[in-house]
Amino acid sequence: LLHSRGRKSGQEHVIPIAYFFTDGFYFLVGSNWGKESNAAWYYNLKAQPRTTIEVKGRTIPVEASEAEGANYEGLWAYAVERHPPYRHYREMTARHIPIVILKPVE
Repeated sequence: LLHSRGRKSGQEHVIPIAYFFTDGFYFLVGSNWGKESNAAWYYNLKAQPRTTIEVKGRTIPVEASEAEGANYEGLWAYAVERHPPYRHYREMTARHIPIVILKPVE
């Protein structure tokens, strides 16, 4: 579960979302099912990158950042290998599909 605060409303949102875990951090693929716009959670995390996630019954404080360059390409390959429909989502949209890294913080 991803917790975020609405950048406009200020309301807390809790959404179930697919995630990946590798090398000590989590990441999310902002595919939004191949739609032409990013999901609201993406913009909320850009506005307020410190948040929490719930994974396997644990609440984990994290800081969000966007993957870029070679890091992005490596994470994209990792995600597509584990969930091939991401390839189709990329074909469905002209926008860049963001990847958001969630690093645990203390």
